[in-house]
Amino acid sequence: MTKEAAARIILFVFFAVLCILILIPFYAVTVASFKPGEDLIRYGLNLRFDFSVMNLDNFVYLFTGEHAYFTWFFNSLLLTLVQVTLTLLVSAMVAYGFAAYDFRGKNLLFLCVLLIMMVPFEILLLPLYTLTFNLGLMNSYSAIILPGVASAATIFFFRQYLSGIPREIIAAGRVDGATEYGVYLRLILPIMKPSFGAMAILNGMNSWNNFLWPFMVLSDENKYTLPIGLKTLLTPYGNNYDLLIVGSFFSILPIFALFMAFQKYFIEGMTAGAVKG
Repeated sequence: MTKEAAARIILFVFFAVLCILILIPFYAVTVASFKPGEDLIRYGLNLRFDFSVMNLDNFVYLFTGEHAYFTWFFNSLLLTLVQVTLTLLVSAMVAYGFAAYDFRGKNLLFLCVLLIMMVPFEILLLPLYTLTFNLGLMNSYSAIILPGVASAATIFFFRQYLSGIPREIIAAGRVDGATEYGVYLRLILPIMKPSFGAMAILNGMNSWNNFLWPFMVLSDENKYTLPIGLKTLLTPYGNNYDLLIVGSFFSILPIFALFMAFQKYFIEGMTAGAVKG
């Protein structure tokens, strides 16, 4: 056996084990969603597949019971769609400016983007909360969407991706009479499809799972996002594990659908470094 073949086998085994470790929590949640809440309280989240206690009662309760789960679900879905769309559009334009143009202070501004990436969100939490309160945006979706529209990590990724595109493409568009917006819309955006797919998945996951900031700015239960809504099911006066576990299982499906829709672009966007013919 050659060293190359041995290395491939080792990598295959490593990623197979990693895949199993990642799938175990999903399996545990899936199994638990078919069990009554009392079983979860008694035994906790486990991998035991017991047909004697498994049923569809939790799913029936999810779709027919009196609760606000689907209000929270569609709130999260709406916020995710709007936030991801705006973040991709704004961040792509900023990154295009860094990659395609030379201007005074360009390197300093890009350094600021890199520095912002290094600052934990928890440090910005208090000043951002004060700013949101002073602007009168509390208990509104604008307070959740606006702070993340220009994402430093997304700008950095797009800029690195666009750096691999020859500037001759932009020059050719200008020679053909296209405006700056025309060059961007007709030439650059089609090339950026793989990077858009990759960032759509990553930003979509972040937005869908975002808990801390929406929890701080939202006070109306009808505006709660899904993570906040699921958190309200656990109280000192009683825990609704029946809805919590099946709701958690159901909340995985949109992210899974998002990844399946963009997985081709995700892989290409993460590995591409130049224009492909």
